[in-house]
Amino acid sequence: MIAAFTPTRIAASTGLLVIFLAAWQWGPGVLGVKSYLIPPLSDVVVGLVDLQQTDRLLYHTGITALEVTVGFALGALLGMAVGYILGISLTAEIVLSPYILALQIAPKVAFAPLFILWLGFGVSPKILVAVLIVFFPIMVNVMTAIRNVDPDLINLARSFKASRMEIFWKIEFPASMPPLFAGLRIGATLAVIGVTVGEFVGGNIGLGYLLVLSAGSAETAKVFATIIMQTLIGILAYWMVVTAERQVLHYLPKRGLESF
Repeated sequence: MIAAFTPTRIAASTGLLVIFLAAWQWGPGVLGVKSYLIPPLSDVVVGLVDLQQTDRLLYHTGITALEVTVGFALGALLGMAVGYILGISLTAEIVLSPYILALQIAPKVAFAPLFILWLGFGVSPKILVAVLIVFFPIMVNVMTAIRNVDPDLINLARSFKASRMEIFWKIEFPASMPPLFAGLRIGATLAVIGVTVGEFVGGNIGLGYLLVLSAGSAETAKVFATIIMQTLIGILAYWMVVTAERQVLHYLPKRGLESF
């Protein structure tokens, strides 16, 4: 479970953020780093404002956020479904695992041009890349959780004439929840990467498109500004998963609050 947010921990985290921002603002100048390599924070803020005024930054942010949300949701659902099937059925694992593994090993960047050729330059290719990236960690976590359920529990349920579905819903499914949410945390951040890869390869909307556009014109401050917006989307997605985890897994014992 998630450690409690005590005032001391919040203050420490906030202080670290302030130090980081101060180092970003004045560090490059002190170290003699050129602004076109690492711009100070104030230049990045100016870049954010300029991107909104000239390139509709918030519109592109909304497009990327939509692609991340849909790609993450579809990838999570697909990963859960396949993970449960492979976890329950050894036959399904033997038959399907080689093909799933081959799909995972194949570089996702290689699929992005294909998806664009098939589906055009809209949001669909970016969503599909995100689905591919999100799918595997969730599938593996769920499958492993089902396989690691205590067999004595299953045998006990069978001794009470429990059906296969009853065993799944009352024993295997609850046991898979913690690993599932661990996979969802990973998938929430990977979805941003998948969408960005798709926008890099081909697209005229989204933050990845703005990043390529800014890099092409050597506007480093705008590149950093775009990266910040992508990072915020990833943080928001991760926070939503953590919030859902707290609500669903509230029954699990929490880690002790002893400090340091």
